[in-house]
Amino acid sequence: MTESQGSHPQQPSSYSAPVNPEWPPPPPYQPMTATGVLPAPEPAPGAKKRRKRGPAALLAAVAIVAAAVGGATAYGFQELAGKDTVSSTGTGTAVVPTGKRGDVAAIAAAVSPSVVEINASLGTGSSTGSGVVITSDGEIVTNNHVVAGAQSIKVRTSDGKSYTADVVGTDSSKDLALIKLRGASGLKPASLGNSSGVQVGDTVVAIGSPEGLTGTVTSGIVSALDRDVTVSTDENQGQGQGGDGQWPFQFGGRQFNGDTGSSTTTYKAIQTDASLNPGNSGGALIDASGNVIGINSAMYSSSQQSSSSSDAGSIGLGFAIPVNTVKSDLAKLRAGNHS
Repeated sequence: MTESQGSHPQQPSSYSAPVNPEWPPPPPYQPMTATGVLPAPEPAPGAKKRRKRGPAALLAAVAIVAAAVGGATAYGFQELAGKDTVSSTGTGTAVVPTGKRGDVAAIAAAVSPSVVEINASLGTGSSTGSGVVITSDGEIVTNNHVVAGAQSIKVRTSDGKSYTADVVGTDSSKDLALIKLRGASGLKPASLGNSSGVQVGDTVVAIGSPEGLTGTVTSGIVSALDRDVTVSTDENQGQGQGGDGQWPFQFGGRQFNGDTGSSTTTYKAIQTDASLNPGNSGGALIDASGNVIGINSAMYSSSQQSSSSSDAGSIGLGFAIPVNTVKSDLAKLRAGNHS
């Protein structure tokens, strides 16, 4: 017997597996121990990696994915919950494509579905105004004077659907109100922006229902900021009471559109030359990116200086409640506060 044929196997210097893609290669050579037992095999590198993918590794992977889609995930979750994104984040997004920034047609197409017409039946007449959808299930922000003293409220969306609405909360000191549609779902909420970044000269678009003309779009610029506008807090002075459909307000010590009465409140407003007419109250003032930066609330009409109602109309002096004021008031309105 030659040395190569001895009773102890000889460790090969190398091994070449047969070339066959269907055959797995044999295990590597393992020398016997002194007890004649094969040692426990070392785990393969791949096995170590797989063992690390336990709960901690999985959570880490999920965290990375969540970070990559953070904004979209937050929007989706809050929208499913029926809440607006902006009241918690305080920021807006680019609603229109970057290349369409400032394009009135693009802004109108993106935001018009989020603006509604409001018709309130009062004890002695009716009130027509506008509102801005802030949740998919029908929360709508409008002016307090649009729904003050309302016995019933009907709302028409941009697609022509009609809903009955209930007043959730009001704040006459800011001329704001929150109403909720009955049985609504799938509405398109507006993106509420950040009015602290608004500058004089910025392009703006106004959307509302002047004279009941649903979805009317006008455009202009921001004419001034922080204007002290004084309005009545008396619900008996609501739209429709004065005959010309105007809400009386005071600015610079002068009365416009009638007498505001003895019960008033003053707020800081954005002034715009975008055309506002009766029925625009409660509608949206929108920036170049498609974010709502204000709720239109007052406009000066020359009708009080004319004997003909046909001469009534916008002369480029309109005012809007800054959207940051709206956002800071939402919690109180949702809680059912009436003041």
